[in-house]
Amino acid sequence: MREFLGILSISEGSLHFWYKETMHTAMFVRRIPLARCSSRARCTFKRCFNQKAKNAVEGEDLSPRTSFFKIFGVASTFLTVGFAIGFGLNNGNHSFGSTTKLKDLKPLVYASNDRVQYALSNIVKIVGEDNITTSPGELKTHSEDPSKFIEAKDHEHPYAVVYPTSVDEVSKIVKICYDACIPIIPYSGGTSIEGHYIPTRKGISIDVSKMDKIVAIHEDDLDVVVQPGVEWTYLNEQLEDYGLMFGPDPAPGALIGGILGTNASGTNAVRFGAAKDNVLSLTVVLADGTVVKTRQRPRKSSNGYNLTNLFVGSEGTLGIIVEATLKLHVKPTNEVITMMNFRDLGDASRTVSELFKRGITCNAVEIMDNRQMNAVVQMGSGGDRKWYPDHLLLLKLSAVDDTSLNSILKTVENIGKTNKAFNIQVAKSKEDKEDIWRVRKTLLWNSLGWAKKYKPNAMVLPTDVCVPMSKLPELITKAMAMLESADLLATAAGHAGDGNVHVLVIFEPEQVQEAHRCINEMSKMAIELEGTVSGEHGIGVSEKRELLERELGTDTIDLMRTIKYALDKKCILNPDHIFRIDPSENRNPFK
Repeated sequence: MREFLGILSISEGSLHFWYKETMHTAMFVRRIPLARCSSRARCTFKRCFNQKAKNAVEGEDLSPRTSFFKIFGVASTFLTVGFAIGFGLNNGNHSFGSTTKLKDLKPLVYASNDRVQYALSNIVKIVGEDNITTSPGELKTHSEDPSKFIEAKDHEHPYAVVYPTSVDEVSKIVKICYDACIPIIPYSGGTSIEGHYIPTRKGISIDVSKMDKIVAIHEDDLDVVVQPGVEWTYLNEQLEDYGLMFGPDPAPGALIGGILGTNASGTNAVRFGAAKDNVLSLTVVLADGTVVKTRQRPRKSSNGYNLTNLFVGSEGTLGIIVEATLKLHVKPTNEVITMMNFRDLGDASRTVSELFKRGITCNAVEIMDNRQMNAVVQMGSGGDRKWYPDHLLLLKLSAVDDTSLNSILKTVENIGKTNKAFNIQVAKSKEDKEDIWRVRKTLLWNSLGWAKKYKPNAMVLPTDVCVPMSKLPELITKAMAMLESADLLATAAGHAGDGNVHVLVIFEPEQVQEAHRCINEMSKMAIELEGTVSGEHGIGVSEKRELLERELGTDTIDLMRTIKYALDKKCILNPDHIFRIDPSENRNPFK
């Protein structure tokens, strides 16, 4: 509860008044914009304070000599408005608790079309006519990704797409949107698949792909400064001559801004970590246009909050990343690929665990289940190599010299055989390594082609659950049994070294609801196994929004919502993504 103590002053179009919280001895001052008061209350305040200022100039003021009625009138006015403000505070979108509950918020209201058009006329002056478009094709491209795993609704497209080319331009654009209360949807490479840039409130899409410069390579410090529009494979090409590389390897075409925004990773994560493990510092434009740098370049820092990782994985809901300092790694040399088959998934999992416990460092540890391998065999997509329709474990291994590498390979072979591995092969030449890895990289299209033999109109949906490494066999076994009982086809592949698995759920169009039901059940299975609904794809506006609350708990989501409101008071940055911020919003991504 709050006890209202009195008006302090009016300045800059706001009321300043004192209050104190129950159970607190300290008093606090609160600034309330006059715009939040009724028109009658605003007039009363201004009339009272203007009269007081006039009296002060003329040498008069409220004093014991002032007439009783004048004092009574002023006091009554202050008391009445004070009660009104106190009531408004207790019923507004402001909470003095540590978390923000959805039910305590009011529905969000954004700018009208006329106001948006006026703002766009000012944005054109900043970026020029060549860097802004309302082309239907561009609006569609910036509304949903080509996979259409999560589709935009008919009304969900931006008013315009803007292509800034500098930090200053991004800041100015955001400032205009903030003042006008226009939603902003950050966009970079467009390769995400969870509806991350679907403009649920229309708004303006800010595409940073033209900010594509490598600002500085610090070879001796093993870091690089880049703009958000740099594509990660291009970055690695530029680092080739230095013998360095950026660790994460998500989908081709992914840009640094999106990689950081979704905390993407890939097959290299077991060795080099996800995006969050490969960033030292960020420059971010906040919701009101303020530009902040989260920290300096050193590898270590214990100064203040870890703001860098606050923005990584925030999916554009807290700020727009406009520059990043990334960690680099020495590119592995003498790298080989070891493959081995297992008839039991548990044996493959135990092999991975024992490799780690023996101190074997793997650059990648990938698993393809027997259904996936059966598709490879039936489709003949593995080339001339002999493939078996059994669980396949792929390991990338490297060492500084051949002696060390041979020792590692011997240990790996022994551990594999102990766990009933067979068909153990080692690929050392570039051609052999590419042949083996191609099977892993093309599994989506291979699975879909195989499925069409049984379901001619087959469609596919991916999953991204992640569990503790030892729980992976249990998850895959239970998920496959559920999908089979639902008359759905499925294959599984994933990152065995970190428990992240992608089950491809394959179905006929009329089975779409059942497919989504099973995917949600799979997420619940992962949660029960102390896992997560997303290992590397993110949440977006998918059904994972509701499941995330089941995974983390209501209080944790409420805390995230508090952080959101603290940094984005008008909720203009990618609204509705990750979790709900509007109690009136109930978007179902598939209806």
